[in-house]
Amino acid sequence: MTEGSAAAIAREADAAANEAARDARAEVLERAKAEGKPAPAAKPTRKDKRMAKASQAKDGFKRFVVNVWITNFNSVEFGVYKHSRNRAKSRQFTLDMDVFAEVIENGERTGLLAYREDLWKQKEGTEKRLVMKLFSENLNWRATMDLMLARSLAQTFGARGLPCTTYSVNTNEDNYVVYIERSANKWPLLPEYFSFFLIDDTGNPDFYILRRDIINVGGDYTLYNQKNEVVGHLDGRILTLGGYWSGWVKDGIADRRLLTVMKLLAGMILFNGSCRRHMKRLYRDIRDGRVEATIERQETDLYMNPRRVR
Repeated sequence: MTEGSAAAIAREADAAANEAARDARAEVLERAKAEGKPAPAAKPTRKDKRMAKASQAKDGFKRFVVNVWITNFNSVEFGVYKHSRNRAKSRQFTLDMDVFAEVIENGERTGLLAYREDLWKQKEGTEKRLVMKLFSENLNWRATMDLMLARSLAQTFGARGLPCTTYSVNTNEDNYVVYIERSANKWPLLPEYFSFFLIDDTGNPDFYILRRDIINVGGDYTLYNQKNEVVGHLDGRILTLGGYWSGWVKDGIADRRLLTVMKLLAGMILFNGSCRRHMKRLYRDIRDGRVEATIERQETDLYMNPRRVR
């Protein structure tokens, strides 16, 4: 073994040890938080102070950024045994999972967006389905967004061929599934609408509409509440290779669930056009008898009656 190769192995070993130490520290802190133990206080750095001062200057908004990578050469996936190590961190990180974007809040990476690449790129017909997941920085599962084929097809048939997509969002801490639906009330050259609702702690729904902006180049969407008030926005960057969305939600309603939905919606915009084309092809193929209408077991489970006899 040469001196250069030995030094390279030593550097790789040191990097692996540092990464393992960071992961172990994060797991201990999360376990202590779950048990109600106070986490050790860290001495604030100059960067922390600058970030705190900047966040105080932004009055009334919770902001985040979704930055899409154009390649897999990133710190999350690039490296020997990196994908296997990621799978070991979370059962939700499947074999065909591909991390494609990072979520940044206050200048720090707080989340990762991934999708099942083989299920979306290698499958055809009713086997092709978009499954996107939100993970924390340490690859702890936070939420999943599924393209519901049967429900999307039912709405597309009802709209006489206009592709209407439906997505379900389930998170790790909520009792309710959020359904996001593209409206069939769509005229040519006019903006599209998505609608959804969140059930609050009292059991009452809060309704939201996400409308694509009329003057729109980079994929801009505005979020309205049930009173038709602007409460959030997704601003797509024009000059970007992969994709870049800056999002904000009003502080008064920006709870964890709504922010999670907005982050997933920003990731969904990247697949929006291809999902519509997929539903259009499926509608025609099923209508003309070229494809048999079937759905996968994973989607069937999402339609199960919660009051059924077990």
